[in-house]
Amino acid sequence: MSERESADRPTTHLGWAAELYRRGKRLELMHRAMGFATLSLVTLAPLLIVVAALDPLHHGGFALWLVDGMDLSGRSADVLSEVFSPARKVAGSTSVWSLVLLAVFGVSFASSVQNGYERVWRLPAGPWHRIWRQAVWLIALMVYLYVQVLTRTVFDGTYRMLLSVGIGVLFFWWGPHFLLGHQVRWRLLLPGAVATMVGLVGLRAFSFLVFTPLIVTNAVSYGAIGTILVVESWLVGAGFVVYGGALFGHLFCDRMGHLLQHEEGPEE
Repeated sequence: MSERESADRPTTHLGWAAELYRRGKRLELMHRAMGFATLSLVTLAPLLIVVAALDPLHHGGFALWLVDGMDLSGRSADVLSEVFSPARKVAGSTSVWSLVLLAVFGVSFASSVQNGYERVWRLPAGPWHRIWRQAVWLIALMVYLYVQVLTRTVFDGTYRMLLSVGIGVLFFWWGPHFLLGHQVRWRLLLPGAVATMVGLVGLRAFSFLVFTPLIVTNAVSYGAIGTILVVESWLVGAGFVVYGGALFGHLFCDRMGHLLQHEEGPEE
């Protein structure tokens, strides 16, 4: 048995938690989660703010998505919206060159996510000319976030929550399949998509208990920087869930006896 085959084969005598920890350590999960948070704040957030400024329906854009994802309300929601809501003149003052730079930075974020999925599934890095996949995934991500905002403003209660979770599962099921160039079969990616959404729901509950009062406290003590630090901490948690959910899905498939797509050959 080769060294790679030995590494790919799950260690049967380890428990689920121990095996997941081992794979997360090999992936450098916390390091990747911090990179996810940094790129989200530095490259993705400005792009989404500009998109929100161009929104003719004025649903609140990136700020409202953050408020909803972190399950904020009251004063904490107002504080965050003041920091991340776009000024009315953003769209008019944004040059074409600025939009191009934002798009390039956004693609770099998509590239980082793709690399994370490649490491999770132990696939070789995709060729540079697949950058179009990253661009399409980035557009799909912005559409996904916009639709999540729409579900908040149009629906309410249990129906809205089920719809939001269902859309999330579809996005995190399609996303890895598309970014990885269809090298992993659909059925192998579904457990990871479900685990990712379960983790995001759990992160939302944690945010309600911890970050809601923390945002108000930090805003009083440190101003806008304090609010941004709390958002950055939440984004670290989101990155941890995105990659951790994919890791759990891979482990689930291994434990259930499935084979990886790259071992079975390309999907037709």
